[in-house]
Amino acid sequence: MKFTSLIRGTAALALWMVAGTAAVAQERPVASDSAAPNAAVKSPDTIIWGDLAKGHNSFTASQAKGRLEKAGYRKITRLRLDGDGLWQADATMNDQPVRVALDFKGNVAEH
Repeated sequence: MKFTSLIRGTAALALWMVAGTAAVAQERPVASDSAAPNAAVKSPDTIIWGDLAKGHNSFTASQAKGRLEKAGYRKITRLRLDGDGLWQADATMNDQPVRVALDFKGNVAEH
């Protein structure tokens, strides 16, 4: 009799878990095939100068320096990640000193 109760209990638990999983799966948002693409990070071959966006920056210091060098900056020093998620640095462009920043999207701006 205990064995039968154990089987019924196990079956009920399994049914509850399957039903609960289906309910959770239905509540989660899903990606839409018709959504507009939004590249969070631009191609390394594309450098955009302009407005910088605040946000979590996943570039490493080495990657940030490489992006700045690709944009034409040289003698990059004091490279640091600030509180807004921007990589800030001192650099030169055409042998002139500049302050430069890189955001999480790969946008570059001078100060």
